[in-house]
Amino acid sequence: MKVMHDRVAAIDVHKDMVKVAVRVPGERRGTRKTDVLEFRTFYGVLEEMGRELRRRGVTHVVMEASGVYTEPVYYALAGLDFTEVMVINPAHAKALKGHKTDARDAIRLLDLYECGLLSGSYIPAPDLKEVRDLARYRTKTVQARASEIQRLQKTLETAGIKLSSVVSDVTGVSATAMIEALIDGERRGAVLADLAQGRLRTAGKMADLSMALAGRFTDHHALMCRLHLDRLQGLGEAVAGLDAKIAPMAARLLKSLPGFGDVVVAGWLGEIGPAPHQHFATAQRLASWATVCPGNYMSAKKSKGGRTGDGGNYIKPLLVQAAWAAVRVPGRLQARFHRLVRRFGGARNKGAIKRAIMAIAHTLLKIAYQVLKTGTPYTDLGADFYASRETPQARQDYLIRQLQKLNPGCVITVTPAEAA
Repeated sequence: MKVMHDRVAAIDVHKDMVKVAVRVPGERRGTRKTDVLEFRTFYGVLEEMGRELRRRGVTHVVMEASGVYTEPVYYALAGLDFTEVMVINPAHAKALKGHKTDARDAIRLLDLYECGLLSGSYIPAPDLKEVRDLARYRTKTVQARASEIQRLQKTLETAGIKLSSVVSDVTGVSATAMIEALIDGERRGAVLADLAQGRLRTAGKMADLSMALAGRFTDHHALMCRLHLDRLQGLGEAVAGLDAKIAPMAARLLKSLPGFGDVVVAGWLGEIGPAPHQHFATAQRLASWATVCPGNYMSAKKSKGGRTGDGGNYIKPLLVQAAWAAVRVPGRLQARFHRLVRRFGGARNKGAIKRAIMAIAHTLLKIAYQVLKTGTPYTDLGADFYASRETPQARQDYLIRQLQKLNPGCVITVTPAEAA
């Protein structure tokens, strides 16, 4: 195959060492010379590795993504004057079983890269990397808080306290006051129920609370609940502090989209950046990268169905979160959601709702791509957007098909008013 890059280096990254394969033109015309080097991963050694590659005339460098171990290697080389430093998905250069060694991995990367057969992954700029770290840490903190709430509910259940069967949130103001009273030693259900506030003070709720708060709450349960509540308070403060740091980083243009608040916008900027069109040629490629579109699985001209991929561990949940918020606002996206739910099986089908929400997340991604590409804020097309596009005849045919489904075998005739 035609060689696209004459002087290349490929790096196989590990925690404590890196294998570097260097390929440059040989002494005789038309020949290529390959050397395999090894360096430790201390940052000063990595910088010296970059200088050594430049002394050898290397212009293009490629490495596999290896999680956090790749970052110091990438940034040690990015500060030097290489033409290109590329990070690739390891799946694009996977070795055959029984033929894998560190040196062979590096040489395989060389073989593919020098012929232009590898495409690089998106690497955010350092300032966007800081936004990404904050957004990802917030996601993990929210997940930790949700896990702690589940542990609190488990402790209450083991004590026979059925509080979660009456209140929707065991960390709400009323529920927290009741748990604090239980920790302080109060065991009378009626007295605990009297701590309820707002809508919980209806006659039916008060009676249920009195029964739900009577159990076998011991000193051990009090200790466990105290630990859970203290942990929840710390996590809640951490989330609030992260929100305060993230809010100034949110782009105003993206906030014109329904469902895009400060957290979702900051997550987008950290994962994709403010100019996705510079890294992804089309919105469809961006959707494929974020794994919010179905994949292809076709063999012998038979499509065996496709499902969204397992990637996009951070951006996909944010888009789904934005989609749930968007479909609660009257407008084009809400109308599209209801149409998709009907098409996929109806509102009673949970699978249909999940598929429809994923489709709305896909739509939001494509809208955000165009908004950032054109620099024009999003303008909603209205809740009647789809209805206005239908001709009266198409609407009539749809309603007739629905009547035929309800009455199989019937013949439906439409008689114009003037003919009647």
